[in-house]
Amino acid sequence: MRILNIGSMNIDYVYKVEHIVSEGETQNVLLVETNVGGKGLNQSVAATRAGGTVFHAGMIGKEGKILVDFLKKSEVDISLVSLCEKDQGHAVIQVDKQGRNSILVYGGSNKMITKEYIDKVLEEFSSEDILMVNNEVSEAEYMLKKAHEKKMKTVFNASPIDNILFNMDLNNVTYLVVNESEGEALSGEKEPKMMLESILHKYHDIRIILTLGPDGSMYRDKEKTIYQESYKVEVKDTTAAGDTFMGYFTAGIAKGLKAEDCMKMASMAAAIAVTKHGAAETIPYITLVNKELNQ
Repeated sequence: MRILNIGSMNIDYVYKVEHIVSEGETQNVLLVETNVGGKGLNQSVAATRAGGTVFHAGMIGKEGKILVDFLKKSEVDISLVSLCEKDQGHAVIQVDKQGRNSILVYGGSNKMITKEYIDKVLEEFSSEDILMVNNEVSEAEYMLKKAHEKKMKTVFNASPIDNILFNMDLNNVTYLVVNESEGEALSGEKEPKMMLESILHKYHDIRIILTLGPDGSMYRDKEKTIYQESYKVEVKDTTAAGDTFMGYFTAGIAKGLKAEDCMKMASMAAAIAVTKHGAAETIPYITLVNKELNQ
């Protein structure tokens, strides 16, 4: 089963700081780095390193060659990526000494994806394939609708939260991936079990993956609830943790693994990723993940 990711690609400007800047504060930066990133790019790299066959689609600006070069080097198929005249999407990321982050995203080229482009890309895929999408790109709802019509499985990362998302019909989503703040925004609930209950009550056939950082993760569908503990590691940078989790989970589904096994594999991969500084560069390969799981 192939994975199609119509996803964002960003250049990440990372600022290492003592603590996340608060309102009205000016702070000296400890270190500045420029990395490849974007939820879509990170998720494609993660799914490929997990053993999946991944096709990445999306728009890059004139500064985006570094991004497609990294995807190609990571053995992601980039034949569907298109060039546009818009400035390249990018992110401004603060990372504090505890590895916590705060991220501002400029959509740029990622917001130039059109319905016509989506229709053309989806011509190459069928019910035997999976669509992976995040909310950093334009026309996410249309992608999900068209993929659902083709009977593809869909995995949607509801991040970042915005007004478009609140009005989106999620009935076309097979797997919904959210973190705690996104789950609260979509459900109106503060307690994880109630978040899952509320979302499932509205969308009866959806399967929800809720990531809880150091508190682990949860899976819920109309038949079962799974709790996956987090693996304890020394955290240096959480920037790509959620994307690593989603890419590995999706690759597991593409391989036909049970939800329990997908959660375990994704959790270990995310734990390994946060032990290093950076985004896409920190995502581990499946050989290392399996080695750690089998110890």
